[in-house]
Amino acid sequence: MAYAYSELLAEAQQWAASAVAAGRLNAEQAALLQSLEPAGTGALFTSQTGAPLIVAFMGGTGVGKSSLLNRLAGQAVARAGIERPTSREVTLYHHQSLDIDQLPEGLPLDSIKISRHNDASNSHIVWIDMPDFDSVELGNKRLVLEWLPHIDVLLYVVSPERYRDNKAWQLLLAEGAKHAWLFVMNQWDRGLPVQFDDFKQQLAKAGFADPLIFRTSCSEPEGDEFGLLLEQLRQLSGRHNVAQLERRNQQLRLRHLQQALQRLAAEIDGRDFGALQTNLDLRWPQVESQLQQGLAWAMQQLAKYWADHLGDKADTALWDDWAQNRLSDMLDELILQAAQAGLPTKPLKAALQSMREDAGKRVAAQTELAGRQAMLNPGNGAQRVLLKLTATAETLLPLAAMGTVGYQVFSGYYRSTADHSAYLGTDFAVHSVLLIGLSWLIPFFLHKKIQPSLYKAAVKGLAKGLQQALAAVLTDIRQVLASEQQRNRALGAELQALIGRCAAEPETAIDQQSLLGRALLADGGY
Repeated sequence: MAYAYSELLAEAQQWAASAVAAGRLNAEQAALLQSLEPAGTGALFTSQTGAPLIVAFMGGTGVGKSSLLNRLAGQAVARAGIERPTSREVTLYHHQSLDIDQLPEGLPLDSIKISRHNDASNSHIVWIDMPDFDSVELGNKRLVLEWLPHIDVLLYVVSPERYRDNKAWQLLLAEGAKHAWLFVMNQWDRGLPVQFDDFKQQLAKAGFADPLIFRTSCSEPEGDEFGLLLEQLRQLSGRHNVAQLERRNQQLRLRHLQQALQRLAAEIDGRDFGALQTNLDLRWPQVESQLQQGLAWAMQQLAKYWADHLGDKADTALWDDWAQNRLSDMLDELILQAAQAGLPTKPLKAALQSMREDAGKRVAAQTELAGRQAMLNPGNGAQRVLLKLTATAETLLPLAAMGTVGYQVFSGYYRSTADHSAYLGTDFAVHSVLLIGLSWLIPFFLHKKIQPSLYKAAVKGLAKGLQQALAAVLTDIRQVLASEQQRNRALGAELQALIGRCAAEPETAIDQQSLLGRALLADGGY
């Protein structure tokens, strides 16, 4: 279980780091995972008979935590009295058979005092006396928070006068699910039953249905419950309880990881790329219209040059700085809308940048190709058919007219020889010339009149090419948005896979009526 949690947390943090580097997750969102507690750096203590139970004294200033530890040890192993409010020291008190295996990273060695004993009855318990959490020394709070992840049981010590201490109480509420709790009302020789009952009610509100509360007095120890407290702790230090507590702690960490991943998943799944696509579809017609109108004069000048120079390469470019700025403004608006919608803008900006840089080349290439193709086939289909007909008529009609005239000349000559009549006259010659001339002139005139204008063909081709190029740019922008949406879904799918692995780990049920169950929150801390 511990290894599974460590592995899942490492994978989740690596996933978050990759997402941040790619710009698909911000650092604040990734901090949800970075703030989670690691599984630990291994056990603090090694023992041939199993891991010990680590018990820490917690409470406000002056409640007698150190006095309780000294009473337990039978000697002064922890600082007490007037030194406590400014003491920045953690006291470890454990059996001599236990050895410190590995201190967690970051825990300062100069703030740790170690004392050993040879009491076999407490051989599986490590006692830790923590600095006062509510003292004026800010370093004390830091030390307490650094040690908390490595503690199994917290002995929450209060006094009749300070059982409602707010700072320590807030810590209990924040850390309640992470530890087993035993409660000690020390200095009971000055306490009243009503104070005990009120403290028990406070614990019930915090979630402890049947809390383990012990009344002790270091100044008048006879008849208090200190011995019962030790007996309960020794029972909790049994292998089964320690193992159950460790499994529960790992499950709790796993659940917190799952909840953090679910919050990130809700954030990623809630990203609305559809609205961005809708805004693009609404804005693009305006941009396209502006570009077509703004480039109309440039297209006319380019078409005129091509018509005069038969399509030679022009020195001027159709796509200028004005057109580039219009397109850039539209892309910037798109990125701004994405930022306002909470969408990742870094990958979107990078994907649109190459399109922004290549737009001029694409438009120039597409319009030039379309313009030259239009000049190769000027006019419409009807014009081209009529051109072919008139070109054919320019040849066939004069030939037909000359054939007709020749036939008349031959037949007239034959008749005049046979009957000695007059040969063809001047009128026939004039009419024949006119017929032959008109049979050529009329098709020639029509051919010239219906000849398409290269200038108009070039203008039409350039306009068509510009429209095709802008349509291609729009298609590319849509593809970028679709690709970003697809990558976002893939990111969410990776996250759901991690969540599924967290949920697949079985939970360990703890009997709420058992000693360990009474030391835990009634709701299991979930």
